[in-house]
Amino acid sequence: MRKSYINPKFPSLWHGGDYCPEQWTPEIWDEDVRLMQKSRFTVATMGMFAWAKLEPSEGVYDFGWFDEVVDKLTKGERWFILGTPSAAPPAWFSNKYPETLRTRPNGVRQRHGNRVNFNIGSALYREKTREINRKLAERYGNHPRLLAWHLSNEYNGEDYSQDSIEQFREWLRSKFNNDLGALNHAYWTAFWGHTYGSWDEIDPPGTPYGETAVQGLTVDWKRFVTDQTIDFMLSEAEPLRELTPDVPITTNMMGTYPGLDYRKMAKHLDFISWDSYPAPKKPLTDPQTWITVGFRHDLMRSLKPDKPWLLMEYTPSSANWYDVMALKRPGMHRFESLHALAHGADGLQYFQWRQSRGGQEQFHGAVVSHSGSNTRIFDEVCEVGIELDTFNNLAGSTVKSEVALLFDWENRWALEAACGPIQGDKKYEETVPDFYRALIKAGVSVDIVGQDDSLDRYKLVVAPMAYSLRPTFIEEVKRFVKNGGHFLTTYLSGWVDENSLVFEGGFLAPWSELLGLTSEELDALYKDQTNSVDFLGENSLGVAGQFQATEFCEIVHPTTAEPLAVFRGEFYAGSPAVTGNKFGAGVAYYLAARTETALLDVLLSKLARAAGVSSVVDFELPMGVMAKKREAEDSETLFLLNTLSEPTVITSEKWGSISIAPYNAAVLTKSRELIA
Repeated sequence: MRKSYINPKFPSLWHGGDYCPEQWTPEIWDEDVRLMQKSRFTVATMGMFAWAKLEPSEGVYDFGWFDEVVDKLTKGERWFILGTPSAAPPAWFSNKYPETLRTRPNGVRQRHGNRVNFNIGSALYREKTREINRKLAERYGNHPRLLAWHLSNEYNGEDYSQDSIEQFREWLRSKFNNDLGALNHAYWTAFWGHTYGSWDEIDPPGTPYGETAVQGLTVDWKRFVTDQTIDFMLSEAEPLRELTPDVPITTNMMGTYPGLDYRKMAKHLDFISWDSYPAPKKPLTDPQTWITVGFRHDLMRSLKPDKPWLLMEYTPSSANWYDVMALKRPGMHRFESLHALAHGADGLQYFQWRQSRGGQEQFHGAVVSHSGSNTRIFDEVCEVGIELDTFNNLAGSTVKSEVALLFDWENRWALEAACGPIQGDKKYEETVPDFYRALIKAGVSVDIVGQDDSLDRYKLVVAPMAYSLRPTFIEEVKRFVKNGGHFLTTYLSGWVDENSLVFEGGFLAPWSELLGLTSEELDALYKDQTNSVDFLGENSLGVAGQFQATEFCEIVHPTTAEPLAVFRGEFYAGSPAVTGNKFGAGVAYYLAARTETALLDVLLSKLARAAGVSSVVDFELPMGVMAKKREAEDSETLFLLNTLSEPTVITSEKWGSISIAPYNAAVLTKSRELIA
């Protein structure tokens, strides 16, 4: 596996973050460069919120101050990422062109302020952002210290202006080949007499007093918002691609953010970057926090699985928008940094370099705080910066996986739009990480995939709650299993097609032959209700034990599948709860209930072993320890991460005895050298 760098101009691990020199004086800039050198802060990300200073009035540009900043960074042997400023248009712009401001679902146009407050469907706004981006590319695009372009900032939200409504109608015309009858059939609009007689009758769903009961329309609006955002993003990138074709382009994503399908966006980016802010509700000392963050790291990494990614934002201290601004305890920042590196990051970037004296994020954590650099946090950042120098062999290496776990945005939208089997949150965003946790506990590496991804590189594919299935994924899974792969799916899978229509033949109809069963109905349990899942003696997986089932219990009937476990309660006692079915050269499994995590632990471990998945380590992982491996053709680095408040000792035939302190990591090389 050859190394793949974010930018070969700087083939090292990047250490830096958001730098806002527009807020400060030249004397502060000099101090900033000195402190950046001290902390090994090598890459400054600038410009995302500087439009008002770069273009103080229409057509009047002031780059002199920015030239001075770039010159100081260059003389200080620092590098920079240059952001495009579309997220924060100047006040003069909003006042002169109010039509470029975003419109809320209630039809009221917002006033100037906040950020990402623009009408994403505005042709004028696109034109103006291309103008400022072209100026930036012309002036700085060939600078030897420019490493990448950072498009906008955290694209998000929806626009309900007339521009966007018309664009949505055109999007629907294109999807349904201008056939309104096809749309009415796909949305099943005959129900409640919702049939559309013209394209102009279609409005976005969710607006006050508007349509909320056509699930296909709801999901299509979210698809449209993704496509509209991508179209805006490509418009922003156009002058950058033209003038600086060798400078890679990214934008900062937000993990499992529900509003955009990042898998679609990723196709248009050169590398993935994202903003990680764990534990807004749970303390960092909770091991589950690091499972959740690890899942999101692997989700983002898997958008381009053969390339390293950049942690574009994290905080060395605390985030001001947390419910509780708890400080990171000593050593926790280093642990979070190693945790990101273990999951394939090739750089660690902070928000922010220097705390702002005023504004929305004046109390957000920073490398340089209001009290200066003589602080614990600054010292810990320096420690991470120095340590990164010892890890530079990691740069360009990636993570290999033989297991794929499905997390699909369109499937999530369809589940959220569904009018049953329970109202409210069906916990898709919680359930998929539960399966991830069980796989990580089993010591295997996991890619997080979507329904359009190839499964060729995997031995085991797990698809929890795959409610809405696209035709290509249905066939890809069948091909995967027929060719020898192992596959697991669960309750609430295979219910509807991509337009949220129930499949002809009922639930699971597209996979009934693959799974060797049919689904009759699903029992939704109240909060205080449970059932029991008992594994049958001498089943083919060798799983034993009784486990608790909650919330969902599906009644299925095997045709060719082998029952591996059964329900013990209710009128469907004896009905299969877990099945396995040979299909071609592979096996397809079905889990018919939401269960306690203990069942997932044993089941996923057995499935990985049955599928021949290679473990990252040659020993059983202690509770609370995660193992991640990064590989390249000339290197292999193993991270053992202790997420617990107590020390742990690992004994391995290959590595010997290794002691790991609380919230710490052992980092080992292929040559069995302990480097951290």
